[in-house]
Amino acid sequence: MTEPVGLGALFVSSFLAATLLPGGSEVVFSALLLSGSISVGAALVAATLGNTLGGLSTYLIGRLIPDRETDARMIRWLRRWGAPVLLLSWVPLVGDALCLAAGWLRMHGVYTTVFIAAGKGVRYWVLAQLLLN
Repeated sequence: MTEPVGLGALFVSSFLAATLLPGGSEVVFSALLLSGSISVGAALVAATLGNTLGGLSTYLIGRLIPDRETDARMIRWLRRWGAPVLLLSWVPLVGDALCLAAGWLRMHGVYTTVFIAAGKGVRYWVLAQLLLN
């Protein structure tokens, strides 16, 4: 697989995995790294960018939900701790719900983006370290 095709597939896989759709971008990321067909840096950028944009699409869906008062534990947790909780946006199932709730709570877009990207980027970096060391 050529590098641009591999990076494109990784980006799409990472984007879809971070939406409400099921997916496992870690498999594509790992396969491409282990094949040696793409560089670690390029893989980290493509996977993190795709996964961050997928998380932000879920955040934007949350912004479309009318604001109502609720007592849900995750909402209370987000209200208490704010955008840094989005460092956990990489966690399967929980991460999607956090991104959706952050949009619903109309959390600041820049902070949301920074914390989602940081959490997702660190996850791929750790995976790369485990695979290549």
